[in-house]
Amino acid sequence: MTTSGLVRRLAAAGCSLLLGVVVAGSAGATAGGDDPDPEIAAIMHKPDYRHAQWGVFEQDPKTGDVSHSHLADRFFLPGSTAKLFSVSGTWKTLGGQHRFVTPVRAVGARRGATLTGDLDLVAQGDLTMGGRTRPDGTVAYTDIDHTYANSVPGATLTPENPLAGLDHIARQVRRSGITKVNGDVVVDERLFRPDPELDPVPEPLIINDNLIDLLTIPGTRPGVPAKLSWRPHVAPYRVTSTVRTVARGKPADITVTVSPDGTRIRLSGTIAAGSAPVLRVSDVRDPAAFGRTALIEALGRAGVHVTAKPTGPNPAAELPRTYRGAPSVASYVSPPYAQYAKLILKVSHNLGSNLGICLMAVTTGSHDCQAGFPVLRAFLKRAGVDPDGVQLADGRGGNFVDRATPIAEAQMLKYWLRTPDATRFRLALPILGVDGSLSGNCRACPARGKVFAKVGTVVGLDAVNNRLAVGAQTIAGYLRRGDGRYDVFYVGVNGASTPTADINGLFEIIADLSDIAAHLQQDAEHRS
Repeated sequence: MTTSGLVRRLAAAGCSLLLGVVVAGSAGATAGGDDPDPEIAAIMHKPDYRHAQWGVFEQDPKTGDVSHSHLADRFFLPGSTAKLFSVSGTWKTLGGQHRFVTPVRAVGARRGATLTGDLDLVAQGDLTMGGRTRPDGTVAYTDIDHTYANSVPGATLTPENPLAGLDHIARQVRRSGITKVNGDVVVDERLFRPDPELDPVPEPLIINDNLIDLLTIPGTRPGVPAKLSWRPHVAPYRVTSTVRTVARGKPADITVTVSPDGTRIRLSGTIAAGSAPVLRVSDVRDPAAFGRTALIEALGRAGVHVTAKPTGPNPAAELPRTYRGAPSVASYVSPPYAQYAKLILKVSHNLGSNLGICLMAVTTGSHDCQAGFPVLRAFLKRAGVDPDGVQLADGRGGNFVDRATPIAEAQMLKYWLRTPDATRFRLALPILGVDGSLSGNCRACPARGKVFAKVGTVVGLDAVNNRLAVGAQTIAGYLRRGDGRYDVFYVGVNGASTPTADINGLFEIIADLSDIAAHLQQDAEHRS
């Protein structure tokens, strides 16, 4: 793929995963108008930041002392630090221990092992439906999530079975005594209406993030076909590949071509011998139909025969007005929401953060996801966050109207320190040099493991100058002090740029900013 093609994919994805770590500001960034120390100043005055605007806020929550403040009451593009607000609101609205219980109802008449009628899976907005759940009940993630595979190099898969939740449900149906369904399987998605204003669009039923994973593995030598592995295998999806192996050291160049309905996927291009596998993903265009077929196939594996044709549209018109008298014959119970919050924050999971807006709306009895925003505003006020310092049209920080002030983000972080979940929330954030979207920097520096923060990036291609326009690099979280307490901090830059369109220029900015974050932590540690 060309650099410009990758950049366009980054921009389309909102680029909220990348390890953008931005700190301090230009001259006058610190409290009292003092210049930053020479190490930080040398980074901030690089040509990449010549036209940029910086913001910074650092505070001791216990004493209220502010050690750094620059433009802290001004709006900045937040990127994915906006997830601090949406995830916090969802966590506190639902409860950290909330578990999603997705039932299957038997609608019709049952005689012995035969149900004459339908099995209705009543979707509840479960983000993973068991597809990432480890044996110990925690939710698995990788440092670069598969949802970013088309835009960020190095994305990898978790080993869990994406269809695990549906297989669990199917086995329960069989244990209930049903071996034949003389009727259909229907997915009930009436929990909320998909809202196209939220991108990516949440659905009440989500299987494998509504994606098909496409993993290309190089052959043993140049000239031989590459190997293809894909998941989940659900009819009528079919995947073929003509990708060939080329000489070592050459860049991968893989194109994914998809039929209009999304069910025929073809990979073409090249991959270098000896290289790591390359992951791509393709969207599931009709999640309800996909989930219906996947459940019928899971029932078949469990020994339950469904007479209806397994493929085709989801027959939502068959859903009853009420499930009164229709027993639950199976259910999938999710891990607690706090585990989902950790997934969303660690990998910057855009679908999960947008889903939270819809789930907050559901608590009001509404099916309109937009009703979640008043719930979020009310929470922010209760949490001591100035809602006028937060401007959001989604949950992920990817809408062009999204803005937040450094003070508002710090207020959100301070709120958690007053709650019993303070440690759990802090550990749900990426940890510098350790995991999530901060794993790749500061692996051997003294600040490793001492910065807990959400990062955000907004980047696109400046076609006029053929360079990268870095609309925002932001970071907000906690700095471990020497006395064992934590400062809250926000640092962000809007309007940086790279010399060329080479993606490595963005990675250099990321490295610069990680170094500054580490320096601030060390300064806080030595001050205390």
